[in-house]
Amino acid sequence: MITAQMVKELRERTGAGMMNCKKALTKANGDMEKAIEVLRENGLATAAKKSGRTTAEGLVDAFISPDSKCGSLVEVNCETDFVSANGEFKEFVKNAAKQAAFSKTDSPEELVKENYIANSSVTLKDALTSLIAKLGENMAIRRFAKFSTEKGLVLSYIHGEGKIGVLVELSCDSVNDITKTVGKEIAMQIAAANPLFLNRESVDNKTLEKEKEIYKVEALNEGKPEKIAVRMVEGKVKKYYKQNCLLEQEWIKDSDYSIEKYLKEKSKEAGFPIEVKRFARFEKGEGIEKKEENFAEEVKNKLNRRSKCMKNGEHIV
Repeated sequence: MITAQMVKELRERTGAGMMNCKKALTKANGDMEKAIEVLRENGLATAAKKSGRTTAEGLVDAFISPDSKCGSLVEVNCETDFVSANGEFKEFVKNAAKQAAFSKTDSPEELVKENYIANSSVTLKDALTSLIAKLGENMAIRRFAKFSTEKGLVLSYIHGEGKIGVLVELSCDSVNDITKTVGKEIAMQIAAANPLFLNRESVDNKTLEKEKEIYKVEALNEGKPEKIAVRMVEGKVKKYYKQNCLLEQEWIKDSDYSIEKYLKEKSKEAGFPIEVKRFARFEKGEGIEKKEENFAEEVKNKLNRRSKCMKNGEHIV
């Protein structure tokens, strides 16, 4: 059964009209991702990336070691922006990021079993459970990324007070003002342009073949002959690389430069190669659909939490 909510979500993700969304969902038997493909094949979808809806609350934060040799990026979710602005919640997120940077695990489920970096007498999970009880909302460490390097540096960038976070690892012979500036510029580029891959070699074959098929069907649906459709696919693949591969993207500060060209120029200035090894980008609530509440109920819940905080003598943000 195709529901109004499904149509609404597809419309928000693609920008297509309501009726076209309903028809696409019907053709795809309710499969959201397949419906997006159907819309794209017919030239009706304006969104090409599977970014999902950004509706969950919480914060994205980072930790970078004093020597810039290691760092981490973490996303911790909660239910409302009221709690995400709370000082104790912010402090917990910062501590979780620091703990993730030095942890040996790559799994949030294993991370929470470790002793809490701010209080070794309890686990990270215990600290989180205590905070949940105190602030009255469910919370979770959703994901984290951690980088370390011997030859180079790790940098971060947080945008919008924790809405978007980026972690970047550079390979370079020296950590100086030039490499630090490059790292920050690259991190800001990633935050703004949201590349999916480092370079075209990083694009997996499955993703590429899927894009080619969509482009071909789209061209044929427009009435283009087979040979013309093939040439159009080649052109659109190049555009896909330019839009989604970091090194081929236009630099947001100067469209005369690609990121690759910018790196080459700064490498020449530094006197040694500066390369981007890897990056991670988290957007708060990415892909999570928040439970909708009516406005009156939301205000009531906020007032109840505020009253609880005042009763306990806690600071209200």
